[in-house]
Amino acid sequence: MVIGPGLLLAATGIGAGDLATGSFVGGLLGTTVLWAVLVGAFLKFVVTEGLARWQLATKETLLEGVVNRAGPVVIWLFLPYLLLWSFFVASAQMSAVGVALYAILPIFDDARTGKIVFGALAGAIGLVLVLRGGYRLFAKIIRVCIGVMFATVVLTAALVWPGTAEVVQGLLIPRIPPPGEGLTWTVALIGGIGGTLTVLCYGYWLREEQRTAPEDLAGCRIDIGAAYLMTAVFGVAMVIVGSSVQVEGEGAQLLVNLSDRLGVELGPAGRWLFLIGATGTVFSSMLGVWQSVPYLFADCWRLLRPRAAAATGAGGLDAVDTRAAPYRFYLVLLATVPMLGLFGSFREVQKIYTVTGALFFPVLALVLLIFNGKESWIGRDMRNSPATVAALLGILGFFSWIAVENY
Repeated sequence: MVIGPGLLLAATGIGAGDLATGSFVGGLLGTTVLWAVLVGAFLKFVVTEGLARWQLATKETLLEGVVNRAGPVVIWLFLPYLLLWSFFVASAQMSAVGVALYAILPIFDDARTGKIVFGALAGAIGLVLVLRGGYRLFAKIIRVCIGVMFATVVLTAALVWPGTAEVVQGLLIPRIPPPGEGLTWTVALIGGIGGTLTVLCYGYWLREEQRTAPEDLAGCRIDIGAAYLMTAVFGVAMVIVGSSVQVEGEGAQLLVNLSDRLGVELGPAGRWLFLIGATGTVFSSMLGVWQSVPYLFADCWRLLRPRAAAATGAGGLDAVDTRAAPYRFYLVLLATVPMLGLFGSFREVQKIYTVTGALFFPVLALVLLIFNGKESWIGRDMRNSPATVAALLGILGFFSWIAVENY
């Protein structure tokens, strides 16, 4: 199957923050900024394609390539960032699932208690699924979740459709509404679509699917294109829903408020339809983080131990063993310690998670500009084209600006 890891990338990259941002921006600016969703998806496509191109040409993940050429100091710089990002993204994921599940099953008197209990329970279930089922079970669950996500969220958008002419104009004519914070929220919509650090995990999923040769690049481009097309469809759907149904709130709570409002507009079936889609979205994103991020820690661990790295052979094609202690240790850590964040404010956790993610992307764009630009490293046929160089320079400038503005 050509389309495989890309579905996992889409499901992992779309979380509560993406859905909440899309619906909030839609309510604030309307459908005039739908084009920004397409731009955001395209920027993430360029970066992920560059990452896959490097790996297929060199047989190294991008992390391996940087360490092999710049030395292990890169790991010591990357690990603190990974630990910080992991804590806040895991807390945000569990909080979002907890809020969504409490909206479906309000069996506690206090919403905060419901968020904590359901969030912790979801984190534990995700841990067991990944530990017991590994990559194959994870991939099967994600395919089901993303089917539910796509059907329910897109159907909700269709039910509140504002008009074809209005939507087409918003997609094809770049405009930024002048009042207030129009520019700020349009930029947030571009930068917020899809994942951040999790794009690095696409390379490990390629290895799981045994895609390791330059000849696989065409299939990877189709796969990544399908992933970000689906991401764009989700983003567009959420902006449409937000523009049609005005609600207040922040983060995951905004999604719950939105479902209540849809219940008024469309009846109880509309409320349940959206809640099921939102819950599938945030749970699949959490599960994707649980399965993918430990790859990064396990790879760092291996690269800090030269003998172990050498034992894997050139390119480290079988370097990350999901049954080995480093991967499982970080998986357990990821699914348990961030539960402490359930007792804090979802808004603050989401904000820190967003900022740390924004700081990562300009660094990734810079690395791809340098590494994929050297013919001696990647080969003539696989190096960056002039169009790719221009796109990466734009990404570098854009996300650097976002990081500075948010920091």
